[in-house]
Amino acid sequence: MEKFRFIEKIPAIFRNKYVITIIIFLIWLLLLDSNNLISRYKELRELSKLKKEREYYQNKIEIDQRKLQELKTDNESLEKFAREQYRMKKPEEDLYIVLSPKEDREISRENK
Repeated sequence: MEKFRFIEKIPAIFRNKYVITIIIFLIWLLLLDSNNLISRYKELRELSKLKKEREYYQNKIEIDQRKLQELKTDNESLEKFAREQYRMKKPEEDLYIVLSPKEDREISRENK
């Protein structure tokens, strides 16, 4: 019986078959299962991130819908939008475009 002397050195609680079963079960849940706790945690983080993105884009859509409604109903806001976005001008006007350094860098990158 000297072959099994190392078993006697293991504390009694770890020799209990129920404790061994629970430990194996926990290892299975933590590491081996396809729905293990580690991947569940990562998926919950991803879900939280996607919910925040969804909220952001819903707010953005709402703002854009208000702007679109304003453009459809108000001619002054339509003219302002055309002048700002598409740099439209009346024939007798001069148009001066002032760029910030950041905008200037972005335009120079696009032209390269």
